[in-house]
Amino acid sequence: MQHCLRLSWIPLLIALFVPPGHAADPPPQKPTPLDIEFTARCDQTTQRYILLLPEQFSPEKPHSLLIALHGHGSDRWQFVKDPRGECQAARDIARKYNLIYVSPDYRARTSWMGPQAEADLQQIIEELKSKYQIDQVFLCGGSMGGSSSLTFAALHPELIAGVAAMNPTANHLEYNNFQPAIQASFGGTKQQIPEEFKKRSAEYWPEKLTMPLSISVGGKDTSVPPDSARRLINVLKQLDREVLLIDRPNEGHKTSYDDSRAILEFIIQRANSKKEKPAK
Repeated sequence: MQHCLRLSWIPLLIALFVPPGHAADPPPQKPTPLDIEFTARCDQTTQRYILLLPEQFSPEKPHSLLIALHGHGSDRWQFVKDPRGECQAARDIARKYNLIYVSPDYRARTSWMGPQAEADLQQIIEELKSKYQIDQVFLCGGSMGGSSSLTFAALHPELIAGVAAMNPTANHLEYNNFQPAIQASFGGTKQQIPEEFKKRSAEYWPEKLTMPLSISVGGKDTSVPPDSARRLINVLKQLDREVLLIDRPNEGHKTSYDDSRAILEFIIQRANSKKEKPAK
């Protein structure tokens, strides 16, 4: 009985020595992915994207935005949940730099950045800028998402501060895989609408790619061959752009976690450095 009485004093003693309110403080909560629904202005359809605010988010402070574009056959959840290197690296970089992280459907599952996907992404950026203090917008993606990142950046360079493309094509006129999906996205075949295929091929518009840009490719990639991406980087180097190419001759259609992280670090660091330079 006396033993029980002695133990009963322990909670009281703890309460006396713990600062008021300390015991009641909840543990810090990790941000929860928000599945956002919106009505697309271009055709009034219901579309979606995932929004993940940073752990140290403050509505009173500016935050940069990282938009991650999924690959062929996937949807908005790929870059939020998938453990593969490309996706994990994007999430980790967003966490490291306290970025707002967004992964859109952009007309999943076979998006390829056609006119409707392009309009959706424009609308998402516009709406996020109206709701939050957005500093810079970075764009990344793998495979179809990497190709789409290059396409969107070439079409809207004024919106994008940096692009990291993993295993992309930069030339839709020469690319021959996934044609039924690309034709559905673009609105016809290469023969029917060659101008549309050229318009969405970043290789034809290097002068528009003024932002820091990085690409990773695999020499044995037959799903999205690396040649057009290599040519694009070479031209951008001649234009004295800030670019990085990670070329793995013995790899196929994938980018490792370390390489994915490296190309993302490159664009963010170069964009931040560019922003901090005093105007001449």
